Amino acid sequence: MAHDSAVNVAVIGVGAFGRNHARVYHKLQQAGEPLRLLGVVDRDVARADAVAREFDCRSFGSIDQLLTTHSELQAASITVPTVHHLDCARSLMEAGVDVLVEKPLAATVAEADGLVQIAKTRGRVAQVGHLERFNPAILATVPLITQPMFFEVHRLSVFSPRALDVDVVLDLMIHDIDIVLSFVNSEVKEIRAVGLPILSGKVDIANVRIEFQSGCVANFTASGVSTERVRKLRFFQPKQYVSIDYGRQDVLVFTVGDGFGSPSVNPQIKMTKPEIHTEEPLQAEIKSFLQSVRNRNSPVVSLSDGRRALSVALEIVHTIGEHAKSVSLERLTSG
Repeated sequence: MAHDSAVNVAVIGVGAFGRNHARVYHKLQQAGEPLRLLGVVDRDVARADAVAREFDCRSFGSIDQLLTTHSELQAASITVPTVHHLDCARSLMEAGVDVLVEKPLAATVAEADGLVQIAKTRGRVAQVGHLERFNPAILATVPLITQPMFFEVHRLSVFSPRALDVDVVLDLMIHDIDIVLSFVNSEVKEIRAVGLPILSGKVDIANVRIEFQSGCVANFTASGVSTERVRKLRFFQPKQYVSIDYGRQDVLVFTVGDGFGSPSVNPQIKMTKPEIHTEEPLQAEIKSFLQSVRNRNSPVVSLSDGRRALSVALEIVHTIGEHAKSVSLERLTSG
């Protein structure tokens, strides 16, 4: 495929987040990015029709209808409920279509392994939608990483009645699990976790401690029932403390000794702010996916990355369940 040739794309599942994928594809197309949004697919035909009208493409009730009409389809975002990721991705990859699969990658590790195998057998580009990898604050932090030894992570969201097929660990915390795993680059040694359902039938708030083989420790708190929205990650490494605000796309770096920047309250500590190239993370993610499709190279967030984050998240969910049993919370956590 020529580097500047237009990629024919579609979005499978146009609920709240799927509509956002369609919006970004349409926006990029309007801005002159070499792509064509051919259509959107949703079993709710009225919803598909509405999104198709909004973003000037065709609507379809199934992947089969889309493929029958558009054999020239090359790439697609899969934003259906997690339990349908494997079936949808298989249908598309077996038809020669590259895929961007929303997180979590699959409902089980076995399904994730199935996706990895299909992509490998079919030679498809397959990326996982771990959005925060493309957050400008994260991109600015990656070059600063030396030896992270302690993380404190908070991801709190205001309760939304939108129907989710996953709990707070797989919906919210998995973003930070993926980021920490990519920063630490070490195997998990031990997981401790507690969680409770508050307003839904699933775990709405969870606190997790992960110890890695490297000796690094990460504490995570995720809540879907907060009164405010907080998305922050802080970590310590030798002679340095880094504070990331995902929402503000902001990074502060405090360095002891020979640092650069303005003196802080303590003259031995230097504070710096790395340069941030502001961009909507979803747009950066989709642009990166399209580049991999054109160049036939491995995506920034591979299926293996998605599988790794999913495996840790599911182990956390299991650990929460075991903790609930040990303190007689089975009735509260069964839902």
